[in-house]
Amino acid sequence: MNSTEADEALKMANGQKFVERPIGDYGIIGNGQTAALVASDGSIDWCCWPRFDSAAVFCRLLDASRGGYFRIGPTTPSETRRNYVHGTNILATTFRSADGEVRVSDFMPAPSETNGERVFPHRILRKVEGVAGRVELEVELRPTFDYARANAELETDGSGGIARSGDESLNLRSPVPLRRSSDALLGRQTVGQGDCMWLVLSHGPARDSDDQMQFSAEDAEVELKRTTSYWHHWLDAARYEGPYQQLVHRSALVLKLLIYESTGALVAAPTTSLPETIGGARNWDYRYTWLRDSGLMLDVLQQLGYHDESMQFISWLERLWGAGEDGLQIMYSVDGGPAPDEVLLDHLEGYRSSRPVRIGNAAAVQTQRDAEGHALDAVVLCLERLPRPVRPQLWNLLRELADCAARGWREPDHGPWELRGEPRHFLYSKLYCWVALDRALRLAEDVGLEGNLELWRRERQQIREAIVAEGYCESVGAYTQSFGSTTVDASALTMSLVGFLPATDPRSLSTVEQVRGQLGHHGLLYRYLNDDGLPGREGCFTLCSFWLVSNLAQAGRVEEAKDLFEHICGYANDLGLLAEEIDPDSGELLGNFPQGFTHLGLIRAALHIAEAERA
Repeated sequence: MNSTEADEALKMANGQKFVERPIGDYGIIGNGQTAALVASDGSIDWCCWPRFDSAAVFCRLLDASRGGYFRIGPTTPSETRRNYVHGTNILATTFRSADGEVRVSDFMPAPSETNGERVFPHRILRKVEGVAGRVELEVELRPTFDYARANAELETDGSGGIARSGDESLNLRSPVPLRRSSDALLGRQTVGQGDCMWLVLSHGPARDSDDQMQFSAEDAEVELKRTTSYWHHWLDAARYEGPYQQLVHRSALVLKLLIYESTGALVAAPTTSLPETIGGARNWDYRYTWLRDSGLMLDVLQQLGYHDESMQFISWLERLWGAGEDGLQIMYSVDGGPAPDEVLLDHLEGYRSSRPVRIGNAAAVQTQRDAEGHALDAVVLCLERLPRPVRPQLWNLLRELADCAARGWREPDHGPWELRGEPRHFLYSKLYCWVALDRALRLAEDVGLEGNLELWRRERQQIREAIVAEGYCESVGAYTQSFGSTTVDASALTMSLVGFLPATDPRSLSTVEQVRGQLGHHGLLYRYLNDDGLPGREGCFTLCSFWLVSNLAQAGRVEEAKDLFEHICGYANDLGLLAEEIDPDSGELLGNFPQGFTHLGLIRAALHIAEAERA
């Protein structure tokens, strides 16, 4: 067998190459700057470096043949089981074959403090341990810089290999001897019981690639202990003793992974273009910070006792407002800059041929009137739970947000689902304008702050009257998607969650039944079923299903809420992770993954169940 044939045989030996794996097959690791998705076969198929919205260096997730990956796994078929090391985001995958058993533990090092500054190592550490017998492993590093648009120069040396592209490099320190193929670094080694080795992948400027080589197995062990301690310390701060504690803690750990710690911004998800239906075109880039998503995520984290994350996000909002000329936008890049224009990557096939692949998000220029309400809700609830003086800069921001809601609530917009048609008078948007004014008034009256209080009171009342008069459709028996429509929309379930109406109000109860009856399928909920101007359909929206759980719990239907909660969580993968949507017929996870919206909904529903059980 010649060298080329050997390389090809190595690539295909496991029989699992170049085949898309289910979205739910992945686990996530991260470090407060970016994240990577690891498949159950030991392949890292998605990673953007150095931050969430950077170009991907591994993107096999979006193109099975063209996209790159970094795999450590057996050369022969094996059974796999995996788990997160208790209370951490360290992923352990155990492979068992006829020859033996081996474990691969993956993580990104936790941030550290150096000379008073936060330092984020740009590394992925992979620990290989022989558990039983002798297992032959293969190592494959195939980087595809810039979403597979840039070529890589590959080199090997006595301690690993280097991939360079422009001013970007990946440096792999490996005790497994590597050889170079046309587009990958490849190696094999047999691991016996008791053996242990570390493979360390570092990212950085190409000019610093030599510096990245200086990382020993002893250094890796120190990082493992430090990172384990970091996650244990973080999770110990959680104040939750209610039902489903393990699911709540895992969801909290997921939300923590979605925080860009340099600024306090939260991304909606770490991925782009995972489809809402297989083969469809509803594929969006979620690696940005929406005020809506961020406000909801910070609210639930704060309820669990994570005040530092809340204050960091509030400081980020203040900086954005101070730097902007036109007030707050609906979404941002993680550094506070504008979200980039939407671009199609036509050279990528898409996940299971779901095209197009998008980077950037055109919704950034939409008008969405709920953004002010989400920001105000999160900030005010945080200040109420942990009272402290309100800085003038912060109150100026909150007052401006309230004024924007008072001025703009009568305007049509694109709604919470970012529909790409003509603006309409969406119920959800009006509701969150009411929330903005209600929370601003509550804080001002409690603390004695000055503002346009009379205007806010008047407009808050007018919004309430408009929602009651125009948002409810008597013939349907529900609050509907937009004023004057007969379309049922699951977003109406939030009315009781924000305190606009009690969950036991007859109209609330009727809305719940209509939403459940018209949008429910196998115990899950679609967001809506009307034509939204986009081709194809989508799966059931997981957050909406958790909204239904919360409504049932608030209405005193606790056992029903618990049954539904457990049913929804049954769709999570073996690691407790959930995507944006679920195919109600196949149970397959759909959309970007893991999704912050979904995991905050899980936590919120568990909190409502716990509250209902105490009542």
